[in-house]
Order: sequence, then C-alpha cells, then structure tokens
Amino acid sequence: MTSTALLTDHYELTMLQAALHSGAAQRRCVFEVFARRLPEGRRYGVVAGTGRLVEAVRAFRFGDAEIERLRAADVVDSQTLDYLSGYRFSGNISGYAEGECYFAGSPLLVVEGSFAESVLLETVLLSILNHDSAIASAASRMTNAAAGRPCIEMGSRRTHEWAAVAAARAAYIAGFATTSNLEAGRTHGIPTAGTSAHAFTLLHDDERTAFEAQVACMGSGTTLLVDTYDVPAAVALAVEIGGVGLGAVRLDSGDLLVQAREVRAQLDGLGATGTRIIVTSDLDEHAIAALAAAPVDVYGIGTCLVTGSGAPTAGLVYKLVAREDHTGHLVDVAKQSKDKVTVGGLKWAMRRLDARGKAEAEIIGTGEMPAEGNHRPLLVDLIRDGEIVAGLTLDTARTRYQQSLAELPARALQLSRGEPVIETIFEDRHH
Repeated sequence: MTSTALLTDHYELTMLQAALHSGAAQRRCVFEVFARRLPEGRRYGVVAGTGRLVEAVRAFRFGDAEIERLRAADVVDSQTLDYLSGYRFSGNISGYAEGECYFAGSPLLVVEGSFAESVLLETVLLSILNHDSAIASAASRMTNAAAGRPCIEMGSRRTHEWAAVAAARAAYIAGFATTSNLEAGRTHGIPTAGTSAHAFTLLHDDERTAFEAQVACMGSGTTLLVDTYDVPAAVALAVEIGGVGLGAVRLDSGDLLVQAREVRAQLDGLGATGTRIIVTSDLDEHAIAALAAAPVDVYGIGTCLVTGSGAPTAGLVYKLVAREDHTGHLVDVAKQSKDKVTVGGLKWAMRRLDARGKAEAEIIGTGEMPAEGNHRPLLVDLIRDGEIVAGLTLDTARTRYQQSLAELPARALQLSRGEPVIETIFEDRHH
C-alpha cells in the first residue's frame, strides 16, 4: 500500500506541531467539506471521489521513508515526528453517497476525530473531492445533453496521467459508457474502447491499404476513421471494404452537424444502414446539445471533460465547525471573515421532496433532525472508528447518481446559465 501521507500541505504539519505544544491537539473536533457556491451558472453538482477518498485515508500512514523525509527537510520537530510515526485515523467520516447530487452548503463530508488526526486529512480529501466532483458534474451535463446516446471518455492526453484515471472513474459514475484509458479499466473495472487514429491511416501508402489492414485484423465490426483526406471518398471506401455490416465510422473534424447528416445519407444509400457514426473533436455539453438533431450515435469527449468544462474544481473547502471545550462539551465554531462566513455545528442534511418525489429543497441543520415531513436523509456512514464501513462500488455510485438526478426538477437539465435548481435552507434546531 503506497502511503498518501505526504499528499498534503506543509502547514497541516506545522499546525499539528503547534497544537501538540499547546495541548489542544487531542481536542475532539468536527470538520466539514462543503461548497460556498456552485460554479457560476451551474444548477447542481455531482459528488465523486468518495470511493478513492476512503482508500486514501486508509493509506494515510507515515512510514520510515515519510518520517525521514520530514526530518531531513526539517518540517517539524521530533515530538511531532514521534506522533506521526504512529498516526492512524481512528475517527468517523460520514458524507453524501458517491453519485449524489449536491448544492451550495451541502455537507459533502463530515470528519469527526481529534484535531491532530483530522486536520492532517484536509489536503488529500479536498484534492480528491474537488477534482472528481468537478469531472462528474461536467460529465453529467454531457451525458444529459447526449440524451441516451453513449459517451466515451477519451481525455487522457489532455491532463496529468493519474488525473486521467480518476477522471475516467468520475465520468463513469455520471453516465459515461466507456473510457479509452487502460489503467482506468484495470484499476476501476471500467469498460475500455478504441480503434485507430489518423497516424494509422498515414502510416500506409493509401487509405485503402489502411482500411483493408484494419478490417482484416479487427473484423468488419471495427470503426474506421474517415476524415484523414476526403470524407465522402473514405466513407465509400469504408463500406466497400467493410461491407454493409461495418461497425462504425468516426468523424473528428469539420462541421460535425453537416458532415454527420451527409455521411448518414451516404451510408444509408450504400446499404450500410446499421453502421454507426461516432463524432469526436473538442466536444462539450453545448456542442453535444447542438448535435441533438444530427444522426450521431456515439460521442467521444476529451479535453472539456477532464478540465471540468470550464469548472476544473468544485470549489470545496474543509472547515472546522465544532470543537471540544475545556468542559469536554462540543461547541460550535465558525469563521466570521468577510465573504467567507461559515455555519458552525455538527450538521445533518436531508432533501425535502414533494408529493411526486421531486426535490424541493436541501435542508441543512444543527441539533435534532426532524422526523416529520417527506424528506430523504443524505448523510451515510463511510468510516467508523477508523474502519471503512460503506459499500462503495462504482455500480452503486452509478445507480445513486441516476436516482438522485431523476429526483431533481426537470429544469436541472437546462444547459443555460442559471441558479441552483433547488434552494439550500439552514435550520438551527438546538432549541
């Protein structure tokens, strides 16, 4: 198990050192992950990364190599190194289930433990949730714009090599059908797909030779890339070589709407009525929506997906909301700084539903959670006493996503800039 302990910021350890010296390090604390607002114009977000997150907590250990690095770099003193050498998170983590839709103020993660063990997790938890939730939120907009047509994740070459694996996972949660990334297939069990690039065509003396080689090797069910030279000529050649049972042709340039219509008419005229049309080329949710009336069967999406389609981070923060006082009681704490005010207290969260089961509001509160009313609790146990207790399979997350999205009002799927589709209401029920 590779340690995740140094996937953190320097100041987490210096805070720990100072807290150990002040005697406050073992105070019981509650930290919360939330977004102050959704990305500009977005109507909802999608939680992703939870399954990776709990494994990162499990692997958050300071072994000999990590301790020696901290000692050599003079990051913290020997007392702190002694504490870190025995570090193991033993607290509780609850949060929104992976795949759940969320809104501003939603407590996506609640971390309960000593200050010492909880503060160290801030950076790694945020880096996973911010990245994966941004990708899943963008992927959701894309799969909804595709309206049931399959989407292929193919953004590996547009991001960091390991971010690509995480992005494929997050996109799969939000409805993508396959990924081009083989490591994502190995690590997460996501179906992989891919055939050839323009280099394969250019390698051969002419397009005919390239197509013949590909069909001979992969069979007539393969996908032939038809825009290396002249599209109509390539389509005719593709059907001649692959037959009317040719699997698919791919378009990667030009006016995709016009070309897709022309290619569909040409394929049908040649008798290849079952041959699918796959389009790629810098697609985002708006380009996909613009192709809704086109005879497109599959979308391949790369750059815009793995960069969050304009929102590369979910903007999540990790804030202390409660701590133990000198009497041993938990007291609420909150920031009061301008524009960054937080709401203190250990919180519950529920989604209020109408008589048809559609979401009306996100209710976040402190104190006793109300038992009356038509609502659905949102927080689930992820880690108890340091042990993972949640079932976090990708299939479970995909199902949770579909159910959560179906619960939102129909206007959630509009791609135009708008306000969150339901409001967030805070309630203090201590009294």
